[in-house]
Amino acid sequence: MSSQDPATAPEFSFPPSAFPRAAADSERYWLHGLLLALTFFTTTVMGARLAHNFASNVPPLADGDIAAFARLFRDPARLAEGLPFSLTLLAILMAHEMGHYLACIYYRVDASLPYFLPAPTLIGTLGAFIRIRSAIHTRRQLFDIGVAGPLAGFVFLVPALLIGIAYSKVIPGVNAQGDLAFGAPLLERAVHGALFPGVAASDIYLHPIGRAAWVGMLATALNLLPIGQLDGGHLLYSFAGAKHKLLTNLFIVALVPMGYFFSWSWWAWAILLWLFARRHPRIYDTYPLGGGRVVLALLSVLIFVLCFTATPMQLLPGGALD
Repeated sequence: MSSQDPATAPEFSFPPSAFPRAAADSERYWLHGLLLALTFFTTTVMGARLAHNFASNVPPLADGDIAAFARLFRDPARLAEGLPFSLTLLAILMAHEMGHYLACIYYRVDASLPYFLPAPTLIGTLGAFIRIRSAIHTRRQLFDIGVAGPLAGFVFLVPALLIGIAYSKVIPGVNAQGDLAFGAPLLERAVHGALFPGVAASDIYLHPIGRAAWVGMLATALNLLPIGQLDGGHLLYSFAGAKHKLLTNLFIVALVPMGYFFSWSWWAWAILLWLFARRHPRIYDTYPLGGGRVVLALLSVLIFVLCFTATPMQLLPGGALD
């Protein structure tokens, strides 16, 4: 079987009737719509505060933010200022999840529409996900479904980053003020250098559109970690197969020193991934992935490097998010 020409190896497509359709037939469209609407609201609220701080030349997250949110509700018209952030962020998250969803549709894998997660976080959401409700039968299908999300999201976040940084401004030392300092991934630094040559990244105040792209880069990098059932874990399983479990454990352990040297948040990720995301469904398939998918895997590694930052957020001395 391993001598099979990769170009002619079967993809094991199945007719729609091969899968139980009870879950899909009862798709709760109202729930998807409600969660999307709530996430749109929470990200718009957060975006309005970011826009106000940007216009006032004060740090993105600063003292008095909670009181400022209260003032927003007394003047709802000001929520419109949050639309550039919320619409950009939701477009990036939607592109990522629809990349997975459309790949599932292509392979006739039963999957849900995206579930968005509204939350009172610093960005107004905990992200989004889809539920895959039937088996994935080949490593090729697993790879394609796994890689489609990060690629689609990246296509949307790059222009958002370019636009966001183009509308950004230079304020010396702005990123050393306020409560939190945000790390700058390699891609952001490259665009900084092109649009603001000679200006330190710490002196560039990101426009809310750029901040939404920053969140998209963070989400992309986290999803591409080669661990468990993350997108990167699916890609790892496609190539490593039986070694996936060992490699997953090694990568999770590697997050522990990162928590010590860079950001304590890596400890939280290590605990969550160890508890909930280590196992991966087995796929019994020995057909080679083919050269095209190797290229896409290398592209995914490049995207990870461009979007990754070892210190995404750092609490500044004296900072206290109130």
